Amino acid sequence: MTLDWMPRDNELKDHGVGGDAYWGTLETPPCAVYEKKPLRGPDGREIPDLHVAWVTLNNPKQFNSYTTSMVKGVTAAFANAGLDRSVVAVVFTGAGDRAFCTGGNVKEYSEYYARRPAEYGQYMDLFNSMVDSILGCKKPTICRVNGMRVAGGQEIGMACDITVASDLAVFGQAGPKHGSAPDGGSTDFLPWFLTMEDALWNCVSCETWSAYKMLRKGLITKAVPVLRKDGRFLRNPQVMTEDYVVDGEIAYGEMKTGPELEKARDIVKGTPIDFERLDQSVADIVWRFANLFPGCLMKSIDGIRAKKKYFWDQMKLPNRHWLAANMSTEAFLGFGAFNTKKLTGSDVIDFIKYRQLAAQGRPLDESFFDEVLAKPLEKAPV
Repeated sequence: MTLDWMPRDNELKDHGVGGDAYWGTLETPPCAVYEKKPLRGPDGREIPDLHVAWVTLNNPKQFNSYTTSMVKGVTAAFANAGLDRSVVAVVFTGAGDRAFCTGGNVKEYSEYYARRPAEYGQYMDLFNSMVDSILGCKKPTICRVNGMRVAGGQEIGMACDITVASDLAVFGQAGPKHGSAPDGGSTDFLPWFLTMEDALWNCVSCETWSAYKMLRKGLITKAVPVLRKDGRFLRNPQVMTEDYVVDGEIAYGEMKTGPELEKARDIVKGTPIDFERLDQSVADIVWRFANLFPGCLMKSIDGIRAKKKYFWDQMKLPNRHWLAANMSTEAFLGFGAFNTKKLTGSDVIDFIKYRQLAAQGRPLDESFFDEVLAKPLEKAPV
């Protein structure tokens, strides 16, 4: 059996940076959107000559996963905002209400970059420049998390200075499950935020954490209710509060399980989402920044960023080369499985079979790949 059923994109990518040529509008996804909005005071009035830059990942049908051109757009947007004298702060967010960002676009990874390590190396140069543009932006950066912040989305979000999240948002990594490693920032940033064991577990478990668990762990600044019913905001009912005790410990921030979780999910599905309080929290932080000396503010921020940058700068190049080489082996399998899940019914490989074949010393050839990948279904799942 061959792997011809796996799609392939043969149109070569342009890895040059074209500035605002890679900005689109909210009506033209997939793209990155750059907007300047007026700075507003606490009373809502516009402040003349001052703005807030909004950088929006606009690919909602694919959970705001970033394509190559979107990476360029984000890089250009942060560079532009950092140089704009009228900009007080930058807000980094995603379109819609389901996701901030779920990382790199797996369809593009699987259909273009898989088995093209040199091409993916050039892509990683662009990705590294995107993270550098966030860490080097000469304006405070706020990640407005409107939904899932997973995989590479978690990494570019952690590059920001402050995170304010919808309390429906979930956070986490997915690399080891889908053929990669969280080397786009998580392995560098998380040991600063967490204990070493928490950092390791967050990187390798591929489990998602609620916004309240992130808040409890000190990984975000604020979690804000966004479900609104009868004019009142409701806390995310899927997450345990301080009243829950599991195995003798308070389980604050953990997701509920069983019938309680199913009931809570029904509440979420039947309740409108309103980002008013989320946006107000972002505006309050921006206003705080606006009422500080700009030079002293950025010196203070850069002093904190330097600790995040220390390991990022040490590791971004060796990680770039490993991630590129990995595109010929485990990433090819992992991204391929995820990209073809509608054909096979599975988004992962057979990990046990993979380990068994590796233990036998089998070469990573077509027959090896064929044995660990799920086969196409005779009939697509409904």
